[in-house]
Amino acid sequence: MADGDRRDDRRLDQPRGTRPLGGFLRLDPDAVGRFAEGIARFLGTGRFLAVQTIIVIVWIVLNVAAVKLRWDPYPFILLNLAFSTQAAYAAPLILLAQNRQTDRDRVQAEEDRARAMQTRADTEYLARELASLRVSIGELATRDFIRGELNRLQTDVSDDAAKRERKAKRRRDAAQARDAYQARDADQAGLSDPAR
Repeated sequence: MADGDRRDDRRLDQPRGTRPLGGFLRLDPDAVGRFAEGIARFLGTGRFLAVQTIIVIVWIVLNVAAVKLRWDPYPFILLNLAFSTQAAYAAPLILLAQNRQTDRDRVQAEEDRARAMQTRADTEYLARELASLRVSIGELATRDFIRGELNRLQTDVSDDAAKRERKAKRRRDAAQARDAYQARDADQAGLSDPAR
């Protein structure tokens, strides 16, 4: 099987897969980014400054005062090397953390922009709806208009009722007059009738 794999690598009709220089290191960018952010957060705290200050003071005191424990004499070259190494690693880690923060800020700004556009669209829609409601309300009957129409209808109804009452009274009067004329005619006819 190993010979078959080697034969596949030697085939000239298929391109060989390119292996990047850092292909042997397969690092998760998110894990490295989280690690860098954790370091950057720690480097920016008062606790880190206090711990570093205590370490430097102890280092200097032991190398100046303790004659037998001197591992780094007066120019403190080893201490300077430690600071240089710390700075060499801290700067890229801080830059990586800042780049991740910039990416998060960019995504947040895009979301804010989209939310603002949606809010603006919703606001414009509500403004149009309010304007149409105002126009519709302007076309609706107001309380005073309805009151006036009811009063007019009431007067029309009362006028109609008065007219009907007058007509009914005229009919009654006419019927009474007719009955009276008929009775009078009947009386006159009875007076003039000799058989009676």
